[in-house]
This record gives sequence, C-alpha cells and structure tokens, in this order.
Amino acid sequence: MRTSSSALGLRTLVAALAVVVAGSAAAACDAPLKFGVADPLTGPSAAFGIDQIQALKWAVDDINAAGGVNGCKLEPIIVDNQAKPDVAITTTNRFVQIDKVPVMVTAFSNVVKAVAPIANREKVLLLSIGANSPALAQMGDYVYTTFPLADVDMKALPPFLVKKMGKKRAAVLYVNHETGIDGSKVFRDAFTAAGGEVVLYDSYEENRSDFTGLALKVRSVNPDVIHVHSVVSDFPAIVSQLRQLGITTQVTSYQTAFSNKMIQDLGGQSEGIIVTSMAPGVEDNPALVPYLKRWQDEFKRPPNGLPYTQYWYDAPYVVAELYRWVAANRLPATGENMRKALLAIKSFKQPLSGPVTFNENHTVQKATYFWQVKGGKFAMIGKSE
Repeated sequence: MRTSSSALGLRTLVAALAVVVAGSAAAACDAPLKFGVADPLTGPSAAFGIDQIQALKWAVDDINAAGGVNGCKLEPIIVDNQAKPDVAITTTNRFVQIDKVPVMVTAFSNVVKAVAPIANREKVLLLSIGANSPALAQMGDYVYTTFPLADVDMKALPPFLVKKMGKKRAAVLYVNHETGIDGSKVFRDAFTAAGGEVVLYDSYEENRSDFTGLALKVRSVNPDVIHVHSVVSDFPAIVSQLRQLGITTQVTSYQTAFSNKMIQDLGGQSEGIIVTSMAPGVEDNPALVPYLKRWQDEFKRPPNGLPYTQYWYDAPYVVAELYRWVAANRLPATGENMRKALLAIKSFKQPLSGPVTFNENHTVQKATYFWQVKGGKFAMIGKSE
C-alpha cells in the first residue's frame, strides 16, 4: 500500500497511543494477530464499505509501524459481505471455522443481527462499528458496539429541530428493516416529546426505485421537516423524487447520509440537508487534519461517510488493546478472553472518534454533532448538550 507524507503527521499525533498499544518491543512473533473484518466491498453500500476498509488498513499499518502489539503485527482478514445478512452469515462462519479468529469487526444493523447468534454460540467477540439499531444492545454477551446507537443521536436531533429550528410537523420515512424501524421509532417518539407532531410515519422496502407514492403522501400532509431513516443507497433517490415533485421541505437523516457521494449524486438538491454525526470534527479533534490530508493525497477527495471511517480507523486500536491485555495476563487469545479483556479495560483511547467506554448494557455514549450541506459541502451547525 502507498504511504503518503501526511501519514507521518497522523502517526505523530497518535504516537502516544501507539506506544501504549505496542508496549515493549519484543522479538518478532511466529504468527500475526488476526481478526476478522467484514464490510460491503461490492453492491449498493460499497461506496461506504470501501472507504471504511481503507481507513482500517491505514490504522493497521500505523499500529504495526509503531511496533504492533508487543512486537506482534496485527493482520485483518478482510472479506466482502455486500451488507447482506445471508452473505454475512457465510463470511462469519468462515471466520469461526476456517480462520478461527477470536474477534470480528462488522457493521450494518441487519447484518449484525444476522451474525450475532453465531458470535454468541461460538464465543467469538463481535464488534459492531457503525450499526445503529438500539436492538443491538440485546444481541447477546459477545456482541458489543463501539458506535452509539440510534437512541443517542435520534433522541438529540428532534429537540434541535423543534427548539432551535422551529420545526413542528414531521414526516418520517424509513426502510423496513432493523436500521429504519428501530431508528425511526426513536426519532418519532423524541420529536413528539420535544413538542412536535409526527403527521406521517411510513415505510418502504429496501432497494426500491420508485418513491412517488411516498412523496405524494408527504406532500398531502404538508410537513415542515422530512426525516428519512434509510440505507445509504436509497437516500439520494428518495430526496431526488421529493424535489422532482416540488417538495422543498427541510430534509434530515442520520449519519448514513453524511456522504460526499450523496452530495455529488444530488447536486443542488442536497443543499440544506441536515445529518447527525457521532464523531468529532476538526474543531474538536486536530488529529483529523492529517487524516483528511491523507485522503486528499492518496485519493484526491474526502472519504465517503467521514464519521464512519473515523470509527473504522479506530477499531484496530481497540483490537490491539484487547490482544495486549490477553498477552499481559498470559491467557490464550480466545473469544472468551477477548471479551474478558473488553470488560476489564472498559475505556479505550481512540485517535479519531475520541475515547469510548463500554457500558454494562452494551451501549456507548457520545456527543451528537449536527451538520448541514452548505455550498456543496458539509458544515457543522450544532452539537448536543
């Protein structure tokens, strides 16, 4: 993999963390420290998955360049799950039966729900990096999220819309599976609790191409804000068809719409869209400056789904700390011991998304940031208190 000059800047900023992760340098290991990684590299969600994997690869390179874990190198086993539950089950079985990894990293709520039973049955630690369904907190002893679930940002967004922006009547459109059902319910209830009224609450099937019926329903109820809780591939089509019918109402979404590709696809129709982010921007985390420069140097663009890539960059640092704790306690690197390590350490330093503490109820808490498309770019407009 190519290494840009900006990579050195990021390594410098996370040097202290790298030293902690690496520990004292030891003799080269006979075998690398493996972990499973599954994300969509093909299919409708690949634009997000490819950039998330790139971020993870950079982190592994940075950790290994700093000495790895006590001299042992991390090695991600990366597979394409297309963000499809059936494919994800196959890839997870491969991790368990063939690669025999003690810890796996994946995302997407419907995927995590599908593979959670395997992780629990086989006692392999599963780290969810970006899925947001609140139901994931009840997926079992071996399933944890490094990413705040929808009952964090979807509770924060409605009060911002009602009290800060004066929005009173919301239409809520959501994809009919775990991601949309659970997240939209949180938004609906929080919007009502904040003093607003939900005048339309309707679903659609994933990968649908014609949203005319939904758009006409929206126009008939005349809301002053439209919240779309969709998958990444559907969001541009929904917004485009709303705009084509002359509906210029404020549109909001969650972090899945935080994508420069979305702006490119929609062009001027993206202007004004408000999204949430569960990761700090450059104002709160200077380490993002060299990270973004790294993207510009390598790919001449920012990453798609910047906040998600921040969490994916940070995931190997969590895995490295788990391996380090297991080694320090002279335990074999099994899924059971990785889980013990997670519960013993609890709080982890993360270079790009900030510190995270794993709660006993399998959730994590973070501040919610509000971003809006202005002049073809995302600009932060607020933060939860």
